[in-house]
Amino acid sequence: MNLADNIKQVWFIGIGGIGMSAVARYFHLKGMRVAGYDRTPSVITDAIESEGMEVCFSDGVELIGDDFRDGSTTLVVFTPAVEASHRQLIWFREHGFTVLKRSEVLGLITQNSTAVCVAGTHGKTTISTMATHLFRQSGVGCTAFLGGISRNYRTNFLWDEKSPFTILEADEFDRSFLRLTPQTAIVSAIDADHLDIYGNKDEVEKAFVEFGNRIAENGNLLIKKGIDVNWKLNNGVRMFTYSLNQTADFYAKDVQLQNGRYCFNMVTPFGEIEGLTCGIPGLVNVENAIGAMALALLNGVDEEEIRKALPTFTGIARRFDVLINQPQLVYIDDYAHHPEEIRATLSSVKNLYPGVPVTGIFQPHLFTRTRDFAEEFAASLSVLDEVLLMDIYPARENPIEGVDSQMIGEKIKNISVIYCNRTDVVEKLNITTPRVVISMGAGDIDREVNRLKDKIEQLIKQK
Repeated sequence: MNLADNIKQVWFIGIGGIGMSAVARYFHLKGMRVAGYDRTPSVITDAIESEGMEVCFSDGVELIGDDFRDGSTTLVVFTPAVEASHRQLIWFREHGFTVLKRSEVLGLITQNSTAVCVAGTHGKTTISTMATHLFRQSGVGCTAFLGGISRNYRTNFLWDEKSPFTILEADEFDRSFLRLTPQTAIVSAIDADHLDIYGNKDEVEKAFVEFGNRIAENGNLLIKKGIDVNWKLNNGVRMFTYSLNQTADFYAKDVQLQNGRYCFNMVTPFGEIEGLTCGIPGLVNVENAIGAMALALLNGVDEEEIRKALPTFTGIARRFDVLINQPQLVYIDDYAHHPEEIRATLSSVKNLYPGVPVTGIFQPHLFTRTRDFAEEFAASLSVLDEVLLMDIYPARENPIEGVDSQMIGEKIKNISVIYCNRTDVVEKLNITTPRVVISMGAGDIDREVNRLKDKIEQLIKQK
């Protein structure tokens, strides 16, 4: 299928999702009329409406504009997170429209490009956005579909009609990444996750092996050292490893913290690159940078271009996002929503601010994930000095009897646990200084970040 054939309009079901909005921006840039549904208004829907796309917030069929009711010229794109009972989705299917998942559309868009696919149960957005910055600050260039809003470019979609490269996140949810055909792929982690889809970790690993098998002949697979699966690769595919500071094909050495930034050298199969500085804080981001720089080197970005670009990378909204940085009080916001992500993020916080008490605000994401990993969440959060534990954000799920935030909270030992919801979290935050505050979660906690920031700034003034 050629997406250019006869398509004049595209209707998105779930247009406000971070991945969906990037694809919506692609079609809008191509001159097509774009509109769609999302559950509630958000920062993203506000942005895409300001760019000229239309959004409705009910699934009523009557809200589908007349221009989008011609199945011969309208493509429908949906997220698998939407319910099968969605009325617009049912109507489009019953009336013979071409209805595709976002992953299918991405596969079609990128089938004639050199795809650099970033996979892994965590780390995808940071690595892909870092890599995009390195490519775009070089002579290589790239188009990019990102899972977060780049602070350098203020968007999650970047277009470069001259470059053959497309960088995109390869999402394991719903096995979406098996629609892609990478030339180069990186796998940053394979943890048990999305068990509502996979059932167990073995099935997660099998899906990643199948993803690796989709890498084109003579392509590249880059994996984080320690991932132990039996890859089945096509002819000529080269496999490399990367690590923070363990010996691997790509790894950091002589890591030093200077004025809040990590400086280091990187060992590569092609020689050592000296004098590197990571533009964003956190040891976890040095590791992410190693992965991103390896992708760049394997695809023609040269050493000097990398050295110049890396310190100018300013990060991604909601990825170790330092919103307040005062001597007595720091506020960080992060998307971490899996126990391993929380562990890595809090480890970076403790390294950056040794001896400073840390208050965490965490909104669990999904009833199934809370049920499956309550013990692991509790262990990751127990390194905090205090935690505000919000109600579970359900996303696509219905409640599960007996599953709530207390499943996590009652397993957290030796620290204060305060239960709250989105409406009272700001009121329940009451801290002393010095202190680091970090909010975490993939639900709608982001809508409270500005209120939390205002409250913390008020507390600073009162001290």
